[in-house]
Amino acid sequence: MRIGLIAPPWVPVPPPAYGGTEVVIDNLARGLQELGHEVRLFTVGESACPVPKDFQYPKAVAPIGTTVQEASHTLAAYESLADMDLIHDHTIMGPLVAGMKGIRRPPVVLTNHGPFTDETRPIFAQMARHASIISISHSQARTAGAVPVAEVIHHGIDLDVHSPGPGGGDYLMFVGRMCVDKGVHHAVRIAKKAGWRLVLATKMREQAELDYFNDEVRPLMDAGDEMPAEMALGERLSLLRGARALLNPITWREPFGLVMAEALASATPVLAFPNGAAPEIIDPGRTGFLCRDEEEMISAVDRVAEIDRRQCRRAAEQRFSLQRMARDHERFYRRVLERENGFMRRIPAAGKRLISA
Repeated sequence: MRIGLIAPPWVPVPPPAYGGTEVVIDNLARGLQELGHEVRLFTVGESACPVPKDFQYPKAVAPIGTTVQEASHTLAAYESLADMDLIHDHTIMGPLVAGMKGIRRPPVVLTNHGPFTDETRPIFAQMARHASIISISHSQARTAGAVPVAEVIHHGIDLDVHSPGPGGGDYLMFVGRMCVDKGVHHAVRIAKKAGWRLVLATKMREQAELDYFNDEVRPLMDAGDEMPAEMALGERLSLLRGARALLNPITWREPFGLVMAEALASATPVLAFPNGAAPEIIDPGRTGFLCRDEEEMISAVDRVAEIDRRQCRRAAEQRFSLQRMARDHERFYRRVLERENGFMRRIPAAGKRLISA
């Protein structure tokens, strides 16, 4: 198959620091290419994903969410990828652009990387008139309402990059944005009451993130505590491999939670509140614990030694590899194309060269 992927214009693929959606797109592009498909990625010029790329903007667009730049980016993307067999769009604006009359396009698949809300459901319902929607967890799909979700596909990660570690560190770890949804204030209180040092690897650039830290998190910290830091990937993964456990006390219905899969791949148990997709990722008693509140998570810290770290790594290998994610998408793409007037009869198996008509 000839597959076009569209990334948002806000962050390079892969991201130099924080950027969950862009990590997933990079993994998917490489996984599909490994399967023998011809993949082309429309992104920003500074992206380093090792597949053929095209772009309109040389650098990531700031600030995030500017309407004119996103519209320009997605219009250019659909023009660039018009000769593909299928387009997989990871933006919000793009699928709406694809529905405009007069735009020549292949079949479109889109992934919703965020929550379904009262505000977004009408948008996705409109998109579903001409595109097939993928959810990233069953929890997310259950909130879609009348929006038709065509498939649920969990994210996958690069298990060579996220290699297992021995643990043994004298610390717990938190990874994520500095915001109330991620429950950083819970993580700080839990670590202190459990008597363990907490390493905070967190994005804290925007004013709302700084305000939350200063108002809700800093008052919980002592003078000698380590300040939060947005770490480079290598440093973050090294610390994750050595951590006693990952604390993930999320306070919202998170659609997936990539950091939990990354922790499991690092052989690090996860302690999470049972919100969003956490119950789909964590197997209680085997790869971590799902805790109803702070007190349960404090108790669970003492039970981390019961977890065999090899079970964590095994779960990641079986369920969260980029190869599994790529195969799931490949099967779904074929079903989509099969519905397009028997188009599949013209598409050879993966690994064979496609000769366009």
